[in-house]
Amino acid sequence: MHRRSTVGEPVLLGKPTVGDEELAAVAEVFRSGWLAGAGPACRRFEERFAKLTGTAHALTTSNCGSALFLGLKVLGVQPGDEVIVGDYTFPATGHAVLQAGAKPVFADIRPDIFSADPAAIEALITPRTVGILAVDVAGQPGDFDEYRAIADKHGLWLFEDAACSAGATYRNRPAGSLADLAAFSFHGRKGITAGEGGALVSNREDLIAHARKIHTYGIEPAFTREGSQELPIPTFHELGWNFRLSDIQAAIMGVQLDRLPDLLSARRSVAKRYHEAFEDVDALTVPVEAPDREHPWQAYLMTVAPEISRDALALRIREQGVQCNFGTYASHLQPVYGEQQPLPVSADAFRRQLAIPMHAELTDSEVERVVATVREAVSALS
Repeated sequence: MHRRSTVGEPVLLGKPTVGDEELAAVAEVFRSGWLAGAGPACRRFEERFAKLTGTAHALTTSNCGSALFLGLKVLGVQPGDEVIVGDYTFPATGHAVLQAGAKPVFADIRPDIFSADPAAIEALITPRTVGILAVDVAGQPGDFDEYRAIADKHGLWLFEDAACSAGATYRNRPAGSLADLAAFSFHGRKGITAGEGGALVSNREDLIAHARKIHTYGIEPAFTREGSQELPIPTFHELGWNFRLSDIQAAIMGVQLDRLPDLLSARRSVAKRYHEAFEDVDALTVPVEAPDREHPWQAYLMTVAPEISRDALALRIREQGVQCNFGTYASHLQPVYGEQQPLPVSADAFRRQLAIPMHAELTDSEVERVVATVREAVSALS
């Protein structure tokens, strides 16, 4: 166990931006009397979120994991199917494939932006492959035009894991609009947040309508039956789950959408300062923003030179009260997925990437402290 810092208040790795506006929105829900899930506040947020993502339809969900699972179910995933998954991601992505009864087949990644390498995807396609689940690592979209060409060539569907991507763009198109379906997260460390929550978006009305039904036990949500002139008694025709977002959370998310431009601007400003501060540190490689994309900077992931222990560096930084962590997972190395082929680029990123504080609440002095602490730690270990 590393020693507890004695250097004052920590600089947090992540921190939500919430305040009186969110409290007022929650109070309005309290006054309405509809606190449960899939109600009027959810519908209002869904309409706005669909516009943000450049799609025709959105469905709020309890979290991103449930959105991924619902998406796979309505795409028709069956036991015995294979789904190609970008490897460098929190295992919620691969878990959703397992939960849907299929096998995740992990694809190695680009060494610069860490999303799935299109060539690696194409090499993994077999007669059992039904689709591609591509991850926007740290929020930056992958190579979706190339993914789409591969999917169309082989008759596959394309699903965007946009958990971190609210506000990102790819070739002037918003994250969420780049595939047949996309799933978002509103977890506390994401760019916009209600503490938890998620959304599924698509231009295909049939997919979202089906997902809306099975995310409420297999029946239409109660709100859709409001105002009926008859006594509506739903009939259960298929198995469903309770994956609804509460209207309390949806009200918070409405305010978060209002905040999004300022939140993105603040994160981009911090990323620029980090770029400038670390560009002369040979032992660190700063993250890349592809020129045809807008990165939302959900996380700032630096790559540590192989001659320095990333773990030793992280512990030294933490001892000075600056929070940091590994980047994310090389999913193919996790035992839950069984035997997988070696994926050297993703495995290397898993060993060497370091996440440092990134959120919209970072002050100038905190950014300066992060920079000084990281530089000192690198110097001490070099």
